[in-house]
Amino acid sequence: MNHRTTIMLTTDHELTLRGDCIAAVFSEKGLGGINPNLRNAAKNEKARITLKLEIGDQSLEVHGKGHPDLTWEDPADMVARKSEYICPRTLMIKADLASFDVPRGFVDQLKNDLQQVSVTITVEL
Repeated sequence: MNHRTTIMLTTDHELTLRGDCIAAVFSEKGLGGINPNLRNAAKNEKARITLKLEIGDQSLEVHGKGHPDLTWEDPADMVARKSEYICPRTLMIKADLASFDVPRGFVDQLKNDLQQVSVTITVEL
């Protein structure tokens, strides 16, 4: 996890060497499967979106902003971006951290194939 501008979760079962922003694979759903009420709230420019990853007693939170152009349509992926780039895979923009910023101890936990990651997405207006 060395990408400097994004952090991503995917329903895909495998990683490639190019997947340097992926925090978790085998997700139960992509953005397209997220509650429509959250999706609608994320379209507000005042929305503050939080992606929380938990492994055992460790947790990590990524905070970012909503935007009217967020569609949350991708069936497989969700990407938190430090930039303002928006596509169907974009969960949030102006994120406060990317995969490069994740503490290495947390990354080591993510590398364990048997480790389950709990994911929570919240949207506050």
